[in-house]
Formats: sequence, structure tokens, C-alpha cells
Amino acid sequence: MKRALWSFLAVALALSPRTVHAQIAPSALDVLKQEFQQLKQHMQQMEQQLQLLQQKIEQLEAAKPAATPTETVTQEQMRQQNEKVDRVVEAQKKSLPGEFNPAIGLVGETIFSHRSGSSTATGSDRPGGFDVFQRSVEMVLSASIDPFAKGYAVVNAQADPVTGEATASIEEAALQTTSLPWNLSVTAGRFFAEFGRLSYIHDHELPFVNRPLVLDKYIGGESKTDGLQVNWLAPMNHYLSLTVGLGDQFGDDPNNPGPFRAFHELNFWSRLSTYFDLTPNWQLETGMSGLLNPKTEDLGGVLVQANGSTLTERARRLAGFDLRITYAPLRNNQFRSFTWGTEVLVSNNRYLIDPNGSLNPANPSPLLDGDEFPGHVSSQGLYSYVVYKMDRRWSFGFTFDWVENPQNRYDRTAAYSPFLTLSISHWNQLRLQYTHTTHNAVSGLRDDAFSLQWAWIIGSHAHGWQQR
Repeated sequence: MKRALWSFLAVALALSPRTVHAQIAPSALDVLKQEFQQLKQHMQQMEQQLQLLQQKIEQLEAAKPAATPTETVTQEQMRQQNEKVDRVVEAQKKSLPGEFNPAIGLVGETIFSHRSGSSTATGSDRPGGFDVFQRSVEMVLSASIDPFAKGYAVVNAQADPVTGEATASIEEAALQTTSLPWNLSVTAGRFFAEFGRLSYIHDHELPFVNRPLVLDKYIGGESKTDGLQVNWLAPMNHYLSLTVGLGDQFGDDPNNPGPFRAFHELNFWSRLSTYFDLTPNWQLETGMSGLLNPKTEDLGGVLVQANGSTLTERARRLAGFDLRITYAPLRNNQFRSFTWGTEVLVSNNRYLIDPNGSLNPANPSPLLDGDEFPGHVSSQGLYSYVVYKMDRRWSFGFTFDWVENPQNRYDRTAAYSPFLTLSISHWNQLRLQYTHTTHNAVSGLRDDAFSLQWAWIIGSHAHGWQQR
């Protein structure tokens, strides 16, 4: 009995720690669960408070009045006004008076030449043999007048072929609009009218030394005029430009309308031009031009013909077609290029003739009013040239000229000119050219000339020399 009692007590003592632990462990777990539940409830309450605060903020923002359009406009006007004030203040701080002066440039060219014949044999205004000719000195001034127009002037001093004295004249002085609607621009004053390819180009800008014969004969050199010209650029992806104008004269020879000039005694001209990309490396430019002077009393004075007759111009009509094909590779296009340019002009003028001879021996006009009769003379001429640019400095080319006299289409002149150009820099250029000129068999005039042109630029000059 005792032995069984002691065995029970031993088993009880052995199991007693596990029993105590089993009783204590569930009590601590309950405490942790209670704390977890309390913390969870507290976080839920905080989340509810945050949601309430967010709702109040959104309600306050929705209740805030929006800015009215008037206030928005007023704020934009104030911003623009502040910008204007800032620009005025900045302009007042500037201390360089020269920044308001026009851009000024000076261009000069000297021609060293030798002609095989005398001036009477060649028909040139320069003497034969060796000759040094300061052909021109140009001063160019240009500046913006305001945001709506710009102005420019060209003062040219050219030596007289007989006395050698230089005489300065205003070659160009014009203003041009810059902000007209509908792609329009207007030029007014004295300027070179846009006709053909090279008539409105200054001598030093030509790709060769001498101006083409047909331009000298039919236009009078450069297309100088006192007038008004309007240009319109078509609003399309393809380039298309239309120019129309009117003026008192067209070329170097002024028109003499007599004591009163009517509207139909003005010169009217137009030009339509366009441009095509034939390939990525080849481009085509082409255009058509027209000139009409319906009635004039005189152009160039009384014109004495070889057969003794005299002419006085009464009407002037001129039409032209031009094109230029250019090869300019996408790579190295500043160092290598090829240009072919051609222009054809057709003249149809009306003259008053003193019939001491016949203007057109094959088809003489009948006599009218005793000693005078009117006559129409149709003639044509052209020039064509190629220029190959080998690298940045060197280029060479060839020019062909052919023209009929606008007073006598049987009087014809042809010339060809190879030339070599060295562009020392953009402002310094040398050109060597040989020109062989042959007149028709009636006059038998011939000329062989070597020319060295030295042209230079000082200061700002917009047009310079380019591949044309």
C-alpha cells in the first residue's frame, strides 16, 4: 500500500511542471491577442479619421470659386506688359550705339584685260590692247526699318570708259515688306526687277566675267527700274513663285514718254518660277518672264543703222524662258557641284523708221505719212553656260552667247568663253577668262580677249558670289 502511494506521488511530481506550464501558456496568449485586437481597432479608427479629413479637404476645394475669364485675360495682359517693360529697360541699358546702324558692305572688282582689236573693230566701249578697268565699287547698306519692312541701298561708282573718272550713282534704294499676309511681299523704290535668271544679278555675282550679250542687247545690262514689284509665294508644298511689277524704265536706258506719261506708257513685267527635286542630288529650277512697254516716245535715242536708216522705238515686247539644272551631292556639296544654266529671250519691238534704207530687206514695210513708216522687228538670243566645282576653291566652266540685234535681226553676234575661278575665300576671288567674239559676215567684227577679274568684299554683303 505504501509502496503504491509512493509511486503515485513520484508520477505526480514528474508531471506537475508540464501541468503548470500548460495552465500559464494559454493565459499569456490571450493577453497578446487582446493587445493585437486593441491595436487593430486603433488603426481602423485612425484610417476613418484620415478618410474624414480627406473628404473635408475635397469639399473645401469644390466650394472654392474658379477664376473668371476676365481675371485670366487680365493676368495674361499683365504678363505681356511686364515683358514689354523688361525689354524697354534692357534696351535702355545698352551702351553700343552702333547696333542701331545699318549693315554696311563694300564690293569692288578690277578687270585686267587684253583685246586683239581696237574698239572700232570690236564694238566695245573699252580700248583694245592692254587695259585695266575698275568696273565697279559698290557700297551696300541694309537694315530692318521696323517689324514690318526692311530697307537697302546700293551706291555704285563706275569709271567712265573714255575719261576714266568714276561717277557715283544710286543703283538701288528700295524698301521691302516682311510681314504681309497671304505670302505676299512688296518692293518699292529703285531696284533690279525680277526678270529671267541673271538680269537682276550684279556684275560681281555672275558666274563668269562678262554679262551675256543678249541681256546687254535686249535689257540694257541689269534690269534697273524705278517702280513697284509684288511677289506671291503659292501656299502649297511645291515651290511656286509669281512676281508682277511696273516701273518708269527697265534697264540702263531710260524711257522718254514725252511731256506727259500715261499709264500705258509704263513698263510692265512678270515672272513665274518653280523648283523640282529630280533626285536627292539633282535639282531643276525653271521660269518664264515677260516685259511689255506698250507705248514710248523713245528708248536710247535715235538709233542709226548700218544702211543709213534711223529708228526710234515706239513699243517694246520681250519674253524669256530660263532653266538651271544643278548637281549637288548630299555629301561634300560644299566642295563639289555641277551647274548648267540657259536662258532664251525673244524680242518683238515696234520702231518708227526714217526710210533712208530698209530695216528688213527681205520684206520691206510700206511707206506711211510721207517720210516715216512703222516697222516691227522680231529677234531672239540666248546664253548657256556650265560650271563644275572641283573643290572648295577651284571651279571652271564654259559660256556660249548668241544674239540677234533687236533693231535688225540679220545682224548677229556669237561668242564663247572658257573660264577658271579661284575662290581664295568667300570675300576674295580671282577669275581668268578667254572670250572669242564673232559678228555676222556683214560687219565682219572679231575679237579675242583675255580677262582677269579680281573681286573682293569688305564688311556685310548679303548676295556675294554664288553658284547661279
